Amino acid sequence: MTVRPRHRGLSMLLAVLTLMLGLTGTATSAAATSATTSAAATTGGTAKPTVVLVHGVFADSSGWNATITALQAAGFPVIAAANPLRDLAGDSAYVSSLVKTIPGPVIMVGHSYGGAVITNAARDNANVKALVYVAAFAPDQGETPLKLAERFPGSLLGGALVIRDFPGGGHDGYIDQAKFREVFAADLPVHVTRQMAVTQRPGSVDGLSGLSGVPAWKSVPSWYVIPTEDKVIPPAVQRFMAERAGSKVREVTGASHVVMQSRPDVVVRQILAAYSATR
Repeated sequence: MTVRPRHRGLSMLLAVLTLMLGLTGTATSAAATSATTSAAATTGGTAKPTVVLVHGVFADSSGWNATITALQAAGFPVIAAANPLRDLAGDSAYVSSLVKTIPGPVIMVGHSYGGAVITNAARDNANVKALVYVAAFAPDQGETPLKLAERFPGSLLGGALVIRDFPGGGHDGYIDQAKFREVFAADLPVHVTRQMAVTQRPGSVDGLSGLSGVPAWKSVPSWYVIPTEDKVIPPAVQRFMAERAGSKVREVTGASHVVMQSRPDVVVRQILAAYSATR
């Protein structure tokens, strides 16, 4: 399914809701309003699973803010995990340990490298009922995120990386601030991406080359959000992974790698679809 950038007939509704909720006039805020309204209408007042959101490299949990707002308004408990970004095995073990503390069902949502983390973290947690991949990696056993990104052409990440050593050995990867918006978030306002470029969290380049284990998507149903203008993980790579995993897919025309910020309404709808199908 392909999602177009605009929703017919919603312009007036979004304007009214924006004024009522005191939101700003940015595209992200309007989309968050739409997502909040849609989520609240869909889920009703029943007990809901905890949604665990896992960010990727060059980002932090604040990238989920619009998604969190919508899910909380709809009554979902939400945890945005602080992904360590050191190595796939260790990061997955950390997130898995967090999930083990949650009573009741869980929906895990991963963005970018966070998708590789939930693929492994969900494996030993029977309470995980669904996986939602958002412009994310969904590796099979023995694959690495870095190799998957190169499977099809289209990524601009390699030419934009700045590598810095860190104490004790190893190397951290950042996106060159001058190239950050083009590569990572071309559909967000410039003033927003300037701040994101400055505050980006690096990932261990050596650690991100770690091999993935047996994937949870072989036993847990999955959903996928694919932005068609992703310059980090090419859409062709995401389509390949989604088809292999049997995921239910929504493509977002014109969206960048940070589709959860530019189009949180679509991300929330996929989470709600996962909830409805597994409740």
